[in-house]
Amino acid sequence: MNTAVASVPAQQILQWLAKVPDPEIPVLSVVDLGLVRDISWDGPTCVVTITPTYSGCPAMQEISSGIRDALLAQGIEQLRIETRLSPAWTTDWMSQKGREALQGYGIAPPGEKAIDISGITRRAADVVVPCPLCGSEHTRPISHFGSTACKALYRCMHCGEPFDYFKAH
Repeated sequence: MNTAVASVPAQQILQWLAKVPDPEIPVLSVVDLGLVRDISWDGPTCVVTITPTYSGCPAMQEISSGIRDALLAQGIEQLRIETRLSPAWTTDWMSQKGREALQGYGIAPPGEKAIDISGITRRAADVVVPCPLCGSEHTRPISHFGSTACKALYRCMHCGEPFDYFKAH
């Protein structure tokens, strides 16, 4: 590897990684989802630190492969991907662009902050989840468990459509 590649700024690498889709929700990049925690250089080795959405996330191998492939395509051959579990990932790390992408994909983005003292006394029924299809706030939960561990299933009482809600956590 030449020294020019080793001097690639973290911001440039982050831009490259912003094109790596999340395998479970492909409209989100691993950057917009907030999985990329740090980018640094250890001599000639690029070190990308990622945090899974939860410790047992089955997509981590595929996410790591996507990151590796994206950086190899840019000429970064010496790469180490590290997983950091603490602090635990939270939906608060999701970018505004990611939230808008979820909405456009038909998944309601988290409506509240995951790290919020008011959550201590708040009940799930107190959370207003607008329909990502018609915008109505007249929705109700069908199941607290959706197609993935991080989603719940809701129904809009206005347009009648079911939709996923990306739970704050």
